[in-house]
Amino acid sequence: MFEKSKEFFSQAKLYIAGGVNSPVRAFKSVGLNPLFIKKAKGSKIYDEDGNEFIDYVNSWGPAVVGHANDLVVKKTEAVLKNGFSFGAPTVLETELAKRIVEAFDSIDVVRFVSSGTEAAMSAIRLARGVTRRDNILKFSGCYHGHSDGLLVGAGSGASTFGIPSSYGVPVDFAKHTLLAEYNNLDEVEDIFKKHGDTIACIIVEPVAGNMGVVTPKIGFLEGLRNICDEYGALLIIDEVMTGFRLTYGGAQHIYGVTPDITILGKVIGGGMPTACFGAKEDIMNQLSPEGGVYQAGTLSGNPIAMAAGITTLDILKSKKPYDEFKKNTAKIVSRAVGLAQKYSIPLSGESVGSMFSLFFRENKPKNYAEVSQCDLRLFSNYFAGMLERGIYLPPSQFEANFITMHHTLSDVENTLVVLEEVLEDIAAGKLYV
Repeated sequence: MFEKSKEFFSQAKLYIAGGVNSPVRAFKSVGLNPLFIKKAKGSKIYDEDGNEFIDYVNSWGPAVVGHANDLVVKKTEAVLKNGFSFGAPTVLETELAKRIVEAFDSIDVVRFVSSGTEAAMSAIRLARGVTRRDNILKFSGCYHGHSDGLLVGAGSGASTFGIPSSYGVPVDFAKHTLLAEYNNLDEVEDIFKKHGDTIACIIVEPVAGNMGVVTPKIGFLEGLRNICDEYGALLIIDEVMTGFRLTYGGAQHIYGVTPDITILGKVIGGGMPTACFGAKEDIMNQLSPEGGVYQAGTLSGNPIAMAAGITTLDILKSKKPYDEFKKNTAKIVSRAVGLAQKYSIPLSGESVGSMFSLFFRENKPKNYAEVSQCDLRLFSNYFAGMLERGIYLPPSQFEANFITMHHTLSDVENTLVVLEEVLEDIAAGKLYV
């Protein structure tokens, strides 16, 4: 099925580090070669060998209105004809910013950048500039991009000060990142009792998506808000993944928590590279050119990305697909868990809006340590079996699955039919990898 992809991967490794431009794309964790994708449309993706797949990767989240949505293509083509990039302001930047501000009560003003990594890095710099403090607190298993201070070891819940989890990250950078376990409010309180006057901010995924989909316990996000208020730290909610995917706006609407700074990406670019961070005016005015916190970017506010983002948000606002999203992801998870029980395979699952995960363990995990207990051998065989039958999934137990407005009931049912075939094979002892 995948001979052309195998050959293209061999060629890519001659010229691209590891053959890929983002590590998870290499399929290394599932023991396979990656597929080279030629095109995508709606809920489907097509590889260079001509195979069609129902796609649950969605470009890792941005394709919420479907791949190559006709209206998004039309609007971006119109802008494309006028030029790719100007390095100067455009009206499109204001139009997308206005839509974001209208959707989030916590945001008065935004600043566009080109990636989620940039947005998180810049938001943290802003928080440090506002508070004049150096340390930050993040959670094991939550990913906020690959800037140096955020690449720290997941460790155990007992590990407080971060250590680098990548060569090339100085210990002096990582030591300013304090670690806590997601959903463990007591641990956060203990860290603030010891180090609260040094902590500029807490940064958190409101619904974790980079350890698979893990939801916040009741009171967890509210507790973070209260701790930040008590100690004068800022709360940064990273909605790069959840913003406009869980509802129009983001997870902060669903969970009723107001951050000081919000990070957005993925969906707001409609598949084109863009992201932003936003807050109330008194915080954002600390940014250059008004204030002393410097941030800049040559391609920030790229007009093509702005047009794609504007059109995507307008589609979501008018079509209101969120109830259908919830119904479909909940169906996938509940049916999958039932099938796994039928074949005596340990499986649990979680779904929120258009995001879902299946975990190869008995009970739903509530933090990274529990996700790490999943059976990765089972996952690899599940992944390979689904791929062989035309279902394209994230090649990692630690990544979220996504659906689009174009995932039909037929797509969902076909996926579940394939899932049962794969689980039956695994239960019978068949190994795909």
